[in-house]
Amino acid sequence: MMKEVLSIDVNITKVDTVKGSGREAIMIHFGGSCDCELFKGVILPGGVDTQYQEDGGRRTLSARYVLEGKDNAGKDCQIFIENNGTTDEDGKVKETIPKIVTDSETLSFLQTAQLRGTIEGKEGGVIIHICEVD
Repeated sequence: MMKEVLSIDVNITKVDTVKGSGREAIMIHFGGSCDCELFKGVILPGGVDTQYQEDGGRRTLSARYVLEGKDNAGKDCQIFIENNGTTDEDGKVKETIPKIVTDSETLSFLQTAQLRGTIEGKEGGVIIHICEVD
């Protein structure tokens, strides 16, 4: 069973693409926010999703960003998220593996929890759902 712990509204701000012989790299820059029960805040400048694909292969992605805001105890905090995944045969990301570092005592359980993520498309970006696996 999975329980959502964070939902992050991501807005794409810029895309850099490099196409080489038989491979492609993309850097997707973004901002956004999180307004959840556990945390409310914004993505700090510098959030980027780096994607890589060789011809005929699956695309890998690795997003890294820092959220700054308040935890559910009302204390200022930051959350670093690294979210890794790969596409399936249809080019869709079914699940991601998030890693979290936070200076929040209340949210410190996220650093060791078993987490999974899903990505929901939206106009101009995505919504990242991070869930704790029971």
